[in-house]
Amino acid sequence: MSSIIFRHPILGITAREPFGVSAFPRMVVDKRSRQNRIFLMPHQLNSSYLQDSIGLFRYYKKLADRAMAQCPDEALFITLDTESNSIAIIVKHMSGNMRSRWLDFLTTDGEKPDRNRDTEFETPPATRIEVIEMWERGWKYLFDALEPLAESDLTRTVTIRSEPHSVMQAINRQIAHYAHHVGQILFLAKHLTFSKTGKWESLSVPRGKSAEINAKTAAGALSARSTLFASKQN
Repeated sequence: MSSIIFRHPILGITAREPFGVSAFPRMVVDKRSRQNRIFLMPHQLNSSYLQDSIGLFRYYKKLADRAMAQCPDEALFITLDTESNSIAIIVKHMSGNMRSRWLDFLTTDGEKPDRNRDTEFETPPATRIEVIEMWERGWKYLFDALEPLAESDLTRTVTIRSEPHSVMQAINRQIAHYAHHVGQILFLAKHLTFSKTGKWESLSVPRGKSAEINAKTAAGALSARSTLFASKQN
């Protein structure tokens, strides 16, 4: 039987599978096509809490990846007012939080004794390269902690600032936290990029396209998250 090698756009992994067999829970194969085309659907019904949580983390990371990629270098360090944070500072805070929460996740408190949270809002990284290195390092802590887990680990107890959480509660807490900050990054990146360049590539449903996207989703040609991954890949 013939086989292909493909890369999943969210999970970031490759696999070799025979035609007609899905290696990933969010992959659909069109068996009617003589070319055996693969349609990647970034969101489908999934009963695995861990798989869906990891998918959500990757989704929010990708949103911020693409927003920062469009943003001019100097705009990464701009604050809108004295009470606001720049994109670079938000990245520094998220990275510090990720190291603290996810390093030795099951065996140590999520607020590490060597973390100084206040300094995460001071002295941003100096260059785009430093921003992205800090960003990627933080997410690596997260995925390294989550990917080895089994569903049976969800009821285990971990602590954050000495307060007990189930693993599921700890994951939910961080999904909400990171989505909050990714939204800030997207707002700043869009505002500053358009102000400086007059351009912005939409990361979700473009203006005036809602009816078209709804029809394609109903027909199974798109999914709720696919617009993010159907455009430029970073």
